[in-house]
Amino acid sequence: MTPDLIAVLGYSRRRDTDLHPVCAHRLAHAQSLASPATTVILSGEAELMRGAWAGPDVVLVCDTEARSTVDNARNVAAAARELGAKELVVVTSRWHRLRAGILLKAALRGSGIRVRIATTPGPRPLRLVAREWACLALLPLQLPRLR
Repeated sequence: MTPDLIAVLGYSRRRDTDLHPVCAHRLAHAQSLASPATTVILSGEAELMRGAWAGPDVVLVCDTEARSTVDNARNVAAAARELGAKELVVVTSRWHRLRAGILLKAALRGSGIRVRIATTPGPRPLRLVAREWACLALLPLQLPRLR
């Protein structure tokens, strides 16, 4: 079953002027999941992702304000509610899955919107995995920022 809403979480080094390879892999995976009946939220590096979109003809919603996973979760949840989504598929990397899923499910608590995390294949760079573990330790501080 094709979801009615897909969110692609961006990834950059803040000053990137081109789509980072991590973000490009996420975008490619989202393109493979999308159908013309799907709306896609591009969260984070939205304009770069919009320029690189080569998937089906879908409605693209750009969240250019997100600068962190907490921002992604808050902004995607607000858009999902506004769009009346029934099922949200969040596209991210395997090493980012746990924290992104916790934050998005918390941001959508009580909405009735089903959340599924779809991850990109590929390596899990040790540096990024270590960073994610450190960020997981900060979840108690991040969760209140979703409100």
